[in-house]
Amino acid sequence: MSVVRGHPALQPGRIGGLTTANRLAVAPMTRVSAAPDGTPTPEMAEYYAAFAQGGFGLVITEGTYTDTAYSQGYLKQPGLVSERHVAAWREVTGKVRDAGARIVAQLMHAGALSQGNPYREETAGPSAVTPLGEKMPEYGGHGPWPTPREMSEADIKEAVDGFAAAAANAREAGFDGVEIHAANGYLLDQFLTDYTNRRTDSYGGSAADRVRLTAEVVAAVRAEVGPDWCVGVRLSQTKVNDFRYRWPGGARDAETIFAALADAGATYLHIASEGRDWIETARLDGGVTITGLARRVSGLPVIANGGMHRPRQAAQVLDDGHADFLSVGRGALANPDLPRRLAEGRELEEFDHTMLQPMATLDNARRWRLAARAGV
Repeated sequence: MSVVRGHPALQPGRIGGLTTANRLAVAPMTRVSAAPDGTPTPEMAEYYAAFAQGGFGLVITEGTYTDTAYSQGYLKQPGLVSERHVAAWREVTGKVRDAGARIVAQLMHAGALSQGNPYREETAGPSAVTPLGEKMPEYGGHGPWPTPREMSEADIKEAVDGFAAAAANAREAGFDGVEIHAANGYLLDQFLTDYTNRRTDSYGGSAADRVRLTAEVVAAVRAEVGPDWCVGVRLSQTKVNDFRYRWPGGARDAETIFAALADAGATYLHIASEGRDWIETARLDGGVTITGLARRVSGLPVIANGGMHRPRQAAQVLDDGHADFLSVGRGALANPDLPRRLAEGRELEEFDHTMLQPMATLDNARRWRLAARAGV
């Protein structure tokens, strides 16, 4: 892959009150490698620290569950709900910050897309709608999704309170901020999506009502952590179980969603993958890109995601004003030192999907690297 010398992503960045060495972030990626009780492991600390040592200015963790009710999505997913979790995450944040990067915890409630939760046998979501597709083998699931129970007002309050409490735990654990996961088909995105949200109360119907829960979560977290701490929100139109979905109102829905989250107190917006051919797939009606619209409507820094390991495309996204930061997922797995490679003009390694097989664990990735070095 060709590189772009003097790449704009290597310029220092600022996101809320955080300054970063560059504008490259590690995207959140599920690794299902925590202890069975959700406690991060020493191996996880080394995994995240490697990205900081490789030059990434910002590291966003995998989705971390927020309560002991319905939030956990996978077995061996990390949590932020106990003192044990906080103490172990403190080891992770210390290593990352010592290596010169900022680190943000992604807070996630799986909702109807839970495929491994020891706290509850059933799942819960905005409406009793069976999710599309099947569970994901890479994260330990198989077979069809169960039909969730429709969440009551008490369930919704419990979820909001869980996000706020987890954010307080993240701050105690030494994180520089949190990112609220409202993307990829999980709970908050289920409320945003018209076909999974058939509610007739104040949380369903128009885009303004479908985004209400996410805005309430942002406001609750903001009230918990204060006015200056970093509180981002990750959004997407597509989902892990539906790559074709788009917000039904197009740019109108997008404007409503972005404005509501800015008003609720978000620090930044992170727009998840729009595809490797990003410039085309991210366009809305009228030609504006979804991230460009987010910047204009919200007035907040925006992180673009999707094929940002491609240096020329990444440069265009920044130079043309589509986004302020770039997040890299599989390209970062293949190149934990991607920022250093860009700075030195070195070629990037291609991602090999077998790294995530048969499951997307750190142990399987380590075995893959050992085999690759041995030429097996």
